[in-house]
Amino acid sequence: MKFRVARDDLADAVAWVAKSLPARPPVPVLGGILLEVDGPTLTVAGFDYEVSTRATLSVDSLDELDSNETAGTAAGNRVLVSGRLLAEITRALPAKPVDVAVNGPRVSIVAGSARFTLPTMPVEDYPPLPQMPAASGTVDSGEFAEAVAQTAIAAGRDDTLPMLTGIRVEIDGHRLTLAATDRFRLAVRELGWHPDQENLSTAVLVPARTLADAAKTLGGAKEVTVALGEGLLGLDAGDRRTTVRLLDVEFVKYRSLLPTSHTTTVEVPVAALGESIKRVALVTDRGHHLRVQVGDGSLTLTAGGDDEGRAEEDLPADVDGDELLIAFNPTYLLDGLGVVHADTVRLSFTTSARPALLVPVVPDGADEAAGDQGSPDIDADGVEAGPPAYRYLVMPARLPG
Repeated sequence: MKFRVARDDLADAVAWVAKSLPARPPVPVLGGILLEVDGPTLTVAGFDYEVSTRATLSVDSLDELDSNETAGTAAGNRVLVSGRLLAEITRALPAKPVDVAVNGPRVSIVAGSARFTLPTMPVEDYPPLPQMPAASGTVDSGEFAEAVAQTAIAAGRDDTLPMLTGIRVEIDGHRLTLAATDRFRLAVRELGWHPDQENLSTAVLVPARTLADAAKTLGGAKEVTVALGEGLLGLDAGDRRTTVRLLDVEFVKYRSLLPTSHTTTVEVPVAALGESIKRVALVTDRGHHLRVQVGDGSLTLTAGGDDEGRAEEDLPADVDGDELLIAFNPTYLLDGLGVVHADTVRLSFTTSARPALLVPVVPDGADEAAGDQGSPDIDADGVEAGPPAYRYLVMPARLPG
């Protein structure tokens, strides 16, 4: 096993695979990266029984080593080395072609005048990589990455409540719906896609952090192939593939949480509202919440108290409906504003004790540039989709009696 590869290609592939490896692998080999050469193709792979990642790249074969040189822990054209070390080394190599060779129980890595030698790990103890499930359809990679990021922001991080740590992926014909909640906020994003079966209808729950990392790094390809199998979700974007083990728990019935009516709506520039929240929230460190007073043509944000410090700011807004006083965790509001990807946001309220709904306001004629987030017409076949494509629901905090 002896090959030459472009330094940037190798570093990018190794970094992508290493990102998915566990920080504290239960057994050492699960912290390794598998290198496998098949003719002019190198596969860089990692697997920890939950997530598998595979990147392929072109290499130039060098002179074959003697058979006794490839004996040892490397099995012919396969070798396993420390993922953390390999990522650090390839990132630090000079911008020169990289020669990699297996010499018995060691791997040599040479780029220009830099030379490294790594011990191999027992490749025979490495688990077989899961097979990619059959393709279910394709989706624009940029839209998919955006949709995953918009929903992952609301996913829980408490592993003792696994049903809240996932993103629910629903497939209904030409529509994908992604949803996540941590009980304090709920994010829902709909987008069009191209299913392999016209009448395909199913739903799965995918670990949010894993899906977010995978979707963000698959954006190099124009389209992502989504593949669903028994207990697995697969994503294929050209030279990069990943599989994720699904969560075998029931997701909350989130659609019943979305309000169907409101008494007050407010439209306000996203940037102005976000900056105001950040300033006023400076005095919320001691457990105070951000209070939002909806008035006639304005929002008044207040926080804190006379003893610990107080902040107040008025913000012009387009208000329609009743006046209202409501309180929020400012971080939850800022999270939602950070992913709406629009210049203006609409906030819809019912009462001070009911959740508020944030949706992006997309100007007429700007649907395509905004990813159709505010347009109900997301189906490629012109089927009316109904509600806005992105909705962010945030629970209010209790106002002092």
